[in-house]
Amino acid sequence: MDALYTAVATATGEGRNGHTRTSDGLVDVDLAVPREMGGPGGATNPEQLFAAGYAACFHSALKVVGKAQGVAFTDSAVTAEVGIGANDAGGFALQVTLRVELGGIDQTAAQSLVEAAHQVCPYSNATRGNIEVTLEVEVG
Repeated sequence: MDALYTAVATATGEGRNGHTRTSDGLVDVDLAVPREMGGPGGATNPEQLFAAGYAACFHSALKVVGKAQGVAFTDSAVTAEVGIGANDAGGFALQVTLRVELGGIDQTAAQSLVEAAHQVCPYSNATRGNIEVTLEVEVG
């Protein structure tokens, strides 16, 4: 694959209680383990950053697929919920639920569009077979 773009970020400090910054400085944030995991909270964490990236990427894929298929929809939003927990190997694993909201389209067409976007989205392609991803579609 020839990369069209490469994002570069560096994490420093104590791992999950540290800091991360992109090479262009547009992302420059402190990190903290969430209170729910026994940490201090009060700063973002890798799961939130992953959720934000996946939601934005999937939303973009949805728009691209809709345009390519000639399917018009309105008032779209994608919410990514990223969970972390222990796995059977003694490490940790992620799970994702993508909640997709689409207006001006029926449930069957919306479901088909979301499934197609799931095949196009780079995050979906990277996680497929590695992370449980649940797709939930709501029309309004």
